[in-house]
Amino acid sequence: MAYWRRSSRQMQAATGGVAVAPTSPVAEKPKSPRSRMMRQYDLVERVRSYNPDTNEDLLNRAYVYAMKAHGTQTRASGDPYFSHPLEVAAILTNLKLDDATIVAALLHDTIEDTEATRAEIDNIFGHEIGALVEGLTKLKRLELVSREAKQAENLRKLLLAIADDVRVLLIKLADRLHNMRTLEFVPHASRRRIAEETLDIYAPLAGRMGMHEMREELEDLSFHVLDPEAYAVVKQRLDALADRNRNLIGEIESQLSKNLQKNGIIARVYGRRKQPFSIWTKMERKSVGFEQLSDIYGFRIILSEVEDCYAALGVVHTTWPVVPGRFKDYISTPKQNDYRSLHTTVIGPGNQRVELQIRTEEMNQIAEFGIAAHAFYKEGAGSPTERLKHESNAFAWLRHTVGILSESANPEEFLEHTKLELFHDQVFCFTPKGKLIALPRQANVIDFAYAVHTDVGNSAVGCKINGKFAPLSSELQNGDEVEVLTSKAQSAPPSAWESLAITGKARAAIRRATRTAVRDQYAGLGRRIVDRLFARAKIEYADDKLTGALPRLARTSIEDVMASVGRGELKASDVARAMYPDYKEERLVKYGAKKSLAVKLKLKSESHPARSTSVIPVRGINSDLPVKFAPNGGAVPGDRIVGIVTPGEGITIYPIQSPALKDFEEEPERWLDVRWDIDETMPQRFPARILVHNVNEPGSLAQVATVIAEHDGNIDNISMSRRSPDFTELTIDLEVYDLKHLSAIIAQLRAKAVVAKVERVNG
Repeated sequence: MAYWRRSSRQMQAATGGVAVAPTSPVAEKPKSPRSRMMRQYDLVERVRSYNPDTNEDLLNRAYVYAMKAHGTQTRASGDPYFSHPLEVAAILTNLKLDDATIVAALLHDTIEDTEATRAEIDNIFGHEIGALVEGLTKLKRLELVSREAKQAENLRKLLLAIADDVRVLLIKLADRLHNMRTLEFVPHASRRRIAEETLDIYAPLAGRMGMHEMREELEDLSFHVLDPEAYAVVKQRLDALADRNRNLIGEIESQLSKNLQKNGIIARVYGRRKQPFSIWTKMERKSVGFEQLSDIYGFRIILSEVEDCYAALGVVHTTWPVVPGRFKDYISTPKQNDYRSLHTTVIGPGNQRVELQIRTEEMNQIAEFGIAAHAFYKEGAGSPTERLKHESNAFAWLRHTVGILSESANPEEFLEHTKLELFHDQVFCFTPKGKLIALPRQANVIDFAYAVHTDVGNSAVGCKINGKFAPLSSELQNGDEVEVLTSKAQSAPPSAWESLAITGKARAAIRRATRTAVRDQYAGLGRRIVDRLFARAKIEYADDKLTGALPRLARTSIEDVMASVGRGELKASDVARAMYPDYKEERLVKYGAKKSLAVKLKLKSESHPARSTSVIPVRGINSDLPVKFAPNGGAVPGDRIVGIVTPGEGITIYPIQSPALKDFEEEPERWLDVRWDIDETMPQRFPARILVHNVNEPGSLAQVATVIAEHDGNIDNISMSRRSPDFTELTIDLEVYDLKHLSAIIAQLRAKAVVAKVERVNG
């Protein structure tokens, strides 16, 4: 979200070239004088106006307790600090919330900013209110390295509390709204940070919960702080337009009402101007100037029954021309935040585009107040959270999202996923069985697959969109029917999918599956290393015995032990010693590199079949073990090979003649016996490097490449250097099947007249 980062030139272009003097938030909005604090009886009367059975004693006790707790504390504006929780409570009375929510709003800063404790609040006001206040209290003494990490951990705590009781969210949004209304008194640096956080997290969260009025105010207040110049320009243009079209809104309202009445439809019609932030984002998204926007005004037609909505739509469409592609039916297919309405745009009076939203009174309440429209103060219907589980798709989405986000590996990842989940608008797609799947715009089939089920995403190998084969990266459109093709052979997705996925759920699942796959590889390698050592030492291995030794290895599970061995963080001999305290590791005699290798490789020869269990098989680049090949030359089947364990990386395979092995001759514990394990029915390619000295003449490189291609070799990389005016040295990284294949390519290259010399590079 970078709406405030545009240059003045860009901003002027987007607003039709109007230039205004730069303004600051303080200059634009002078500090307001202090207003009278709400009294006890004012608060009680506000609640009583919508809830005649309110507990006056509870409200009065909370008012007095909070006022005494905050004492002489003041805000940056100089007002008593107690004025803030009072204003938060007032905002929530406008949403007609229950007594517990109002009381928690009065007390929401007491645990964090005063001497009050959770136990004391539980004792005086009850566990329910204590839990609400605790959910709103920031984590203290966080040992985290960055502000982003602290922000993420506090947000994680808040969202988990919201999942338990949605009223925590309503109080937090009201708290943020009042803080934004008084942001002018905060230092400039903090002001920008708070406004960015509001625009990134809290405004989208309000929108996701269907609370559009609160979302719009939070967005506008943030926009005013983050880009005061753009805010001033847009507001100036809106005000000028309102002066020119002073009678237009009334005229359109009148004509709509008359036409509906003529057809026997009783409706309430009213128009409203869109907010500056909404206008600005549309200009940014469409790259148009202010004068090119045609839907600055929106009109709402409010009716009593759903049937009347469709009847009103028919009247509108038969009275004025419809703008193609602008009709949306959110009544039959509600948004995930419970929003329901018919949307259409027509060419109305004076050839003006008129954007219409047609809905019932109940839909209008949910559109304005979202989850707060569910009357929390009603008795006998269970807890607010229990009611919302059954009544609100928005709350169901929130609980589901919190469940996904809570699995993030670190705070920054959690924050990233939260922003991804909150920001996007939606598209609606269907499974072949007709199940509706809601996804953010620009989502692709990978996101769809993970939205259906994590196992479907992990095993996806292809797809059909509307019956036609398509790539998994295909962007989805409204109404697409998507069939995901899966394969049991794929248990984990490619890690590259993470960069293709749009949704936080898909990204989190891909990361989790990738981490699990890597861990399984290391655990598999570790188990083979441990089995090899136990076989060589002629001692018995059993999982039960290792389980008893876990405390001595400071690991919590057998898989942890094996993964640590595979990563080189733990020695197999340490495992043996933990299980058998009397075990003594064989002392390895220090030989020269080649002699040491000869001794090791002798263990896996055909004349020693009994020792074959101590040798680790190498199946190639795509095996289930974390195996790499020598970086400067590779290794191919037919080579005599040895494995070197690199902590944190797994095994690197070297051919026995590699000069790089001299670097490890003083670390015999890192050497592993390995052998090729090739499946003849499924040939694999392996890396090798050759050095070619060829004549420097036109076409010589083409001849070299042709020989390699004709013999089914694959060039992975090539580099050239000039050693003399007449010759060029080519370093070619090949992929071949085995040593015989490599030797054939080298022999054919030597037969070429343009090639002076060919040799294999042993890395």
